[in-house]
Amino acid sequence: MKKLVQFLLIAATLSLTGGCGYHMGSIMHPQVKTIGIAPVVNETTSYNVSAQVRGLLSEAFMVDGSLKVVDQTTADCIIYARATNVTYTESGWAVAQENRDFSVPNQWKVSVTIEYTVIIPGRAEPLLSKRTATANADFETGPDMETGRTYGLRQAVYRACKKVVVGVTEGW
Repeated sequence: MKKLVQFLLIAATLSLTGGCGYHMGSIMHPQVKTIGIAPVVNETTSYNVSAQVRGLLSEAFMVDGSLKVVDQTTADCIIYARATNVTYTESGWAVAQENRDFSVPNQWKVSVTIEYTVIIPGRAEPLLSKRTATANADFETGPDMETGRTYGLRQAVYRACKKVVVGVTEGW
């Protein structure tokens, strides 16, 4: 019983202290509150990647909450991004039902690379110089390969966008 009372006193004391200056929340520069997302350039052979990156980048910033996503004309800073690489590799095979000697790829891995920089309008030097974020996702093709490929690409892009957000908000 005595040990329990001591533990509770220590726990209460620690919970009431300031935590040595640590705090939860954004570590973004205090003068930068909003971000605009410029149209994304697609330098890959995959179609619709720029729209995926721009939309999911906006979503990732909103989920993070450190910066408010606004129009470029009113933003404190603007992010410029380019999709530089999208690769698909097969990672699993299925044996055809009608011919056991024939197999087809049904599991794939997609890898996405995004290059980005952040500028403050009117400044010559970028706020964050050129950086990259790469992410992967696994997907199965199922009966419709294009749907599986689209979902896999979306997952990889979102994972890369989350890395971009971390790079922007904690890149100081």
